[in-house]
Amino acid sequence: MMLFLLFELDADRYALDAAAIVEVQALSAAKAIPGAPAWVAGVVERRGEPVPVIDVAQLALGRPSQRLRSTRLVFVRYLDEHDGEQANHTTSTHILGLIVERATQTRRIECERFADSGIATPQARWLGPVATDELGMIQWIDVQQMLDDKVKALLFQQRQAEPR
Repeated sequence: MMLFLLFELDADRYALDAAAIVEVQALSAAKAIPGAPAWVAGVVERRGEPVPVIDVAQLALGRPSQRLRSTRLVFVRYLDEHDGEQANHTTSTHILGLIVERATQTRRIECERFADSGIATPQARWLGPVATDELGMIQWIDVQQMLDDKVKALLFQQRQAEPR
């Protein structure tokens, strides 16, 4: 059994693996990043560090998230895997903020209840399998598939290049 944070986009329900969640906060304003895709809401400060923020409604539906009392800023661990010289495979862990609507409950769901939707979504690889409960379908969101290489470079490259 896994614990998920459930949220909604319009009439559809989605699930984030709670094990990847670092923190859930009320929505706060983000500093815009000029030139970024529209679904990159910007950057917020968390514990003195800048954190890039993705607007999940903008990414999925092409519209900004609604500013509801239940709209949340969810900080998740994002594992950035990249290949270096001579086949050196490295993984960096970053914190990524996600703006999600109607994030009001958690639910334990057995992994076996999730099944492939049967619909290929190459432009939205982050849409995972689906499960059904008494209220209908829930789709598992794979945070690790949200960013393509171009966006990862935009959001994380500068911090990787900075001297420590």
